Amino acid sequence: MRVISYNLRKNRAVGELAALSVTYEPDVLCLQEADTLELPDDIGTLHLADSTLTNRLGLAIYYRQDRFDAVTTQAFALKKSLHDMVLRPAHERLIGTRLVDKVADRELVVASFHAAPLTARNSLRRNQIRSAHEELNRLGPGLPTLMVGDYNYPIFKGNLGDKVTESGYDLTLSDTRTYTRYRFFRGHFDLATSVGLTIENVETLPRGTSDHMPILVTSSYTAEPVSQTLRQSARKSIRETDAARSVARTATTTATETAAAPPSTDFDI
Repeated sequence: MRVISYNLRKNRAVGELAALSVTYEPDVLCLQEADTLELPDDIGTLHLADSTLTNRLGLAIYYRQDRFDAVTTQAFALKKSLHDMVLRPAHERLIGTRLVDKVADRELVVASFHAAPLTARNSLRRNQIRSAHEELNRLGPGLPTLMVGDYNYPIFKGNLGDKVTESGYDLTLSDTRTYTRYRFFRGHFDLATSVGLTIENVETLPRGTSDHMPILVTSSYTAEPVSQTLRQSARKSIRETDAARSVARTATTTATETAAAPPSTDFDI
């Protein structure tokens, strides 16, 4: 399965979508910062599943009708940053579509995600990512899931990767950086998180008129059920938490016993 994710930079790159669909033949196209009122119903062989409607800069998902049937599409509001509260650029930062893959005879969920801007803390973005994964699991319980988009997470990705892995998902970066507009904020902004899928490649495509470069995610289904993957991750997280608590209790007990012990009366003469 081939999925393209592209932040259009306030819809400026919308004119590139037809060429992208012809050149790279994606099965799914996920957009961020799109003027959803002006998006066409079809782009080449891709059909619009749905888009957000309450955002100034919206999200959208297109899919190939010859390969997929769209079961349902839902947009979600996530925890807001101060930027969102004041300027109100985005009420819904996630849109997901549950699809039936007619070729593989499988169901899956594909989502377009746009995290809070760089004015927000990484902790807020991690909260949004975790909440997004939870919403998508409710949209398609136990289904393979791919969430692509603008994660706005230029630094400290190791911590993000650890948190994502703990939840049972995989975090995958593209082969080269996807954002180069500002000197101090360059790097991999556009990412993919997934469960129940093997990510074979994430390629950064040539730069267009947007400040982001599109990414092309190539994936295949895993043999292991998603529910089993999530359960294993949950059990591992519980074991690690229990171990940390046990160490903390032991340290506390030792400190208490040391403090309570009577002073020594032995002296060297």
